[in-house]
Amino acid sequence: MTAIDVTPESLPRSRPDSRIARAGVFTYGVLAYAAGMGPLVWMILWMFGLLPVGFVPLAGESVAAAVAINLALVALFAVQHSVMARKAFKRRLTRIIPAAAERSTFVLATGICLALALGLWQTVPGTVWSVETPALQVALYAISAFGWSFLVASTFAINHFDLFGLRQVWLYLAGRPYTPVKFVTRWMYRYVRHPLMTGIFLGMWAAPQMTVDHLLMAAVMTLYVLIGVHHEEKDLRRQFGDTYDAYARRVGKYLPRLSRA
Repeated sequence: MTAIDVTPESLPRSRPDSRIARAGVFTYGVLAYAAGMGPLVWMILWMFGLLPVGFVPLAGESVAAAVAINLALVALFAVQHSVMARKAFKRRLTRIIPAAAERSTFVLATGICLALALGLWQTVPGTVWSVETPALQVALYAISAFGWSFLVASTFAINHFDLFGLRQVWLYLAGRPYTPVKFVTRWMYRYVRHPLMTGIFLGMWAAPQMTVDHLLMAAVMTLYVLIGVHHEEKDLRRQFGDTYDAYARRVGKYLPRLSRA
């Protein structure tokens, strides 16, 4: 995700609804934000070994069934995320709900799908690697913590509140028109085009204890991110043309370029 695709291209001006209706949309946006953030924090704490997942055993003793269920859960998350991010879906959705609530609905649905994936996750036994050296353990934990922190900081580099729908519902409550977030290249966006994804990679893969469960989640999510960013870059080039092409030549996708074009 980059600085320029975090919201619909444009949202229509707020309709002259009652204050109660506006307050309801604002409350919905705040609750959707909490529902979206909760599962993300849960996943991060699980990867640090601080919270459990998988409260409903569905696969019995079958490892193959457990893997299949887990893949299906991540696929559900991926399909929801991809479909609801499409412009055509957004247009249809905003015929039903206020345009200001579209992003909040996306955040809420994402949180629900991630919570389902974590809650229904089927444990696959085994450890891929286990680092025993204390100094290396600390280093890997630090890299992982940096990755997740980098992800969060990246959301503020663009506009955290717009990305997660809070700005939209606040403007709706205030009766002010929505204006899309502009193309920005500040902070980490000066050095990498997709810092949120860089943060995810560091957070997921820098693990002193890599269980099979952790590896499965990290591998599938990494594949989804790589595919998603590939298609996103095509959309960005269509939307911004030479501006984005020049940006892509100067700035690396996930890592800083050693030399800039």
